[in-house]
Amino acid sequence: MVFIRDPCGIACLVVTYGAVLYADYVVIRWIILTTMPGSLWMSFHVVLFNTVVFLLAMSHSKAVFSDPGTVPLPANRLDFSDLHTTNKNNPPPGNGHSSEWTVCTRCETYRPPRAHHCRICKRCIRRMDHHCPWINNCVGERNQKYFLQFLIYVALLSLYSIALIVGSWVWPCEECGQNVIETQLRMIHSVILMLVSALFGLFVTAIMVDQLHAILYDETAVEAIQQKGTYRPNRRKYQLLADVFGRGHPALWLLPCTSLNHASRYHDTPLLSHEV
Repeated sequence: MVFIRDPCGIACLVVTYGAVLYADYVVIRWIILTTMPGSLWMSFHVVLFNTVVFLLAMSHSKAVFSDPGTVPLPANRLDFSDLHTTNKNNPPPGNGHSSEWTVCTRCETYRPPRAHHCRICKRCIRRMDHHCPWINNCVGERNQKYFLQFLIYVALLSLYSIALIVGSWVWPCEECGQNVIETQLRMIHSVILMLVSALFGLFVTAIMVDQLHAILYDETAVEAIQQKGTYRPNRRKYQLLADVFGRGHPALWLLPCTSLNHASRYHDTPLLSHEV
């Protein structure tokens, strides 16, 4: 389990869970229980809405506390004065291509292809896409699945909230007998939640599209910024998605559970205990 002590990230975590709890409170208390009292639809929407909230919270917590793919530090400190001359004739074992393995002068360790250093996490991350303050963690090889699931469930929750709010306006409960104060409070909460849901919904949808594009074209955000191009061989889109979500049935890809194949595609470098 990892947790980054970054003030901005921690503040974003508080905002995220505050927004989700507020949405759950408004939808259950002021929309469902108020406009559908005692009906079968009330029970249905309470269970379904809280199921989405539960899956959102699970996927978010997994993205927050899962190791994104941190490259292990070497057991011995590397001597960089000899490193470059040594590696010209002796590429790192286990890879065969010296140009693919790089050395991070900040971590002082060898890192596999597509690993990049995060200045906030202060470590190199395998297949790092970016550092996201909303999960207070990097999005990397081992937690991109949970991050994408989190985006999907936020988008679903936002759309679900808007649909219930609009439904309560279009088909108001004529037999509920609310007083003026309760009606005004419900309207205030509904408008606030409508705006928050629209804002978060559009925001996460844009990020979700960007993440899917990065997966399907096998190019992380860091690689796109560095303009390295897609130097890897072409692979089927299904295989690229399976690398992120796991080799199980696609129907299980939306469940925030650990995949059997979430081990790194790159073995840990045998130079972790190498003395230069």
